[in-house]
Amino acid sequence: MKYYIIAGEASGDLHGSNLMKALLKEDVNAQFRFWGGDLMEATSDTLVKHYRDLAFMGFAEVLMNLRTIFKNLSFCKKDIEAFNPDVIVFIDYPGFNLRIAKWAKQKGFKTHYYISPQIWAWKENRIKAIKRDVDEMYVILPFEKDFYEKKHNYPVHFVGHPTIDAIANRHQVDEYTFRADYELNEKPIIAVLPGSRKQEIKKMLSVMLSLVNQYPNYQFVIAGAPSQDYSFYQPFIKNANVGFISNKTYDLLSISTAALVTSGTATLETALFKVPQVVCYKGNWISYQIGKRVINLEYISLVNLIMDKKVVTELIQDNFNTKSLKRELDLILDPYERTKFFIDYYELEKKLGGKGASQKTAKLIYNAIKN
Repeated sequence: MKYYIIAGEASGDLHGSNLMKALLKEDVNAQFRFWGGDLMEATSDTLVKHYRDLAFMGFAEVLMNLRTIFKNLSFCKKDIEAFNPDVIVFIDYPGFNLRIAKWAKQKGFKTHYYISPQIWAWKENRIKAIKRDVDEMYVILPFEKDFYEKKHNYPVHFVGHPTIDAIANRHQVDEYTFRADYELNEKPIIAVLPGSRKQEIKKMLSVMLSLVNQYPNYQFVIAGAPSQDYSFYQPFIKNANVGFISNKTYDLLSISTAALVTSGTATLETALFKVPQVVCYKGNWISYQIGKRVINLEYISLVNLIMDKKVVTELIQDNFNTKSLKRELDLILDPYERTKFFIDYYELEKKLGGKGASQKTAKLIYNAIKN
């Protein structure tokens, strides 16, 4: 069978690569063509476009890049028609993917969506387009199934969260060797996860690294995104107590004591590694003002949303500053406060439904299209 897969971000690349591996177990003759990144390309050499050329963050940034986005949409449609897949698999990335899904449905292609757009947070009116244009939806958060089926009468498949698979399938590094390889000293590590897009990395690192001199007994280590070169991070690494590791976020988290994390999938990944964290977010001012008015959620981090209570502190926009960050970092380094995290983190993992998301999804996709 022929599979056309569209992932537009780093997390989509990770989950897309695991889905492709799982599809190959179900369908040994699987042929892929895809938009994604390095991890998907390691599974198949038929990459069409890399997500680093697609990632525009926030309302203002999207407006400034509309011409590029429309060119990509047009190119994608032509490329799908030329490949003529048995199914198109969309991975999150809704602004782009839902437009392609509408066109693809009209053209008679089978449309499957893995990792639902977060319409429970904002743009709930997208449910009309999803019902019309998406044949099968695979959701990864426990509350999404109720949202779709009970509130909107749209049947979906809850497959569990693929991050659990990605963590379970990795080889645990030897801490001593890892520290030596990346020239890290013996001090406890505070992991710094500033995101994957240039706009957010610049904003996040300037505040996150402002604390370095106040914690001489720890070392801060930046988790570099695979989509960005080391040269981009160099201006931020001015202190001897700041390390840098690229594309090894899971290995870094597995040996970290605490973490400063930009809101997104990384908050969940950090929780699954049982690392106490402070969640941070600072967007473009215009984007934030618009977002604040249209997003109807009590929390921004997946950890708090899934648990439906405050587990991790969220420092957003003006509250994300050196003073507040230091206060919260002191708390998560306190031995008593840390035990509360571990209890909540274990409960979180139970709610996510255990291992096997990629394989369950692959089986459902293959069974749906082989008939």
